[in-house]
Amino acid sequence: MELPKRAGDNPLAVELEEGKKYAWCTCGLSESQPFCNGLHKGSGMSPIVFIAEKTETKYLCTCKQTKNGPFCDGSHK
Repeated sequence: MELPKRAGDNPLAVELEEGKKYAWCTCGLSESQPFCNGLHKGSGMSPIVFIAEKTETKYLCTCKQTKNGPFCDGSHK
């Protein structure tokens, strides 16, 4: 299987909480999109871990083509 796998065609709106740590799926295999659930193990890929700077709604990429991971940059179009 070629990775990353396209997990969706549109970004997902996610309410992030200030100071909370998140792990964004980069491989596309997670069943908890857009977040990592560990299915990447053995693939040579790993999630992008980030801490939310403030509480806000952000659009996280599911196509896995963004150049601004974990955030959508419109690459799915």
